[in-house]
Amino acid sequence: MAVQHETELYPPVKRYFESQGYDVKSEVMHCDLVAIHPASGETVIVEMKKTFNLALLLQGIERLRLTDRVILAVERNRKKSGAHNQRFGDLAELCRMLGIGLMTITFFKTKAPVIEMLCEPGDTPIRGRRRRRESRLLTEFRERSGDYNTGGSTKRKLVTAYREKALRIAWALQLHGDLQPRRAAELTEVVRAREILHKDYYGWFERVERGVYRLKESGAQAVAEHADILDAWLRTKQTLPKETLET
Repeated sequence: MAVQHETELYPPVKRYFESQGYDVKSEVMHCDLVAIHPASGETVIVEMKKTFNLALLLQGIERLRLTDRVILAVERNRKKSGAHNQRFGDLAELCRMLGIGLMTITFFKTKAPVIEMLCEPGDTPIRGRRRRRESRLLTEFRERSGDYNTGGSTKRKLVTAYREKALRIAWALQLHGDLQPRRAAELTEVVRAREILHKDYYGWFERVERGVYRLKESGAQAVAEHADILDAWLRTKQTLPKETLET
């Protein structure tokens, strides 16, 4: 059950902190909720919004100037279709990185709201650097011969390092005719030529007999379409055999 107003979040959050022994008051110096524990003197500030957004995050960062225990509270809508604020795992990690807490309130028609504390203020981020993915990123960067994509573009075929290598092999087959994988590797400097020919991911190659491949029409079209990429690669490869540079 979705709430209509942000004020509906206040009563269950207030009850949550009161159950832990805090004294709670609302709208103190523009803070949605302030809770102070009479025994320890610990102060908690909670900022509430119906959905997680940049304005809420900036409010939380500003409240860190007043106390190091700041919590953002948002509704957890049980309808999961399309709302960016349903990515609570990612949002919780963002809050951990900023030293802010995050809690959700789920409302029901026939029972009391349920509060879930996704992370406490000061929690350590749980997602470290992914070394394997970092290595793949660096390898992909190094193996691209140039910058042939436009940053931010969508629904377009990307020129990856793998596609570049497949294009080189297609170029070699177009120029020299049917080839064995070893020869294709020599002409193109693609060590994995055999694998690329065998998998034929793009549908450009055809095996004519054991260990021999030819270029399909779709491959010839790809060579023509990406001639600029192949030309740029050829210009950088001064060590290629002279015969491979004859077009």
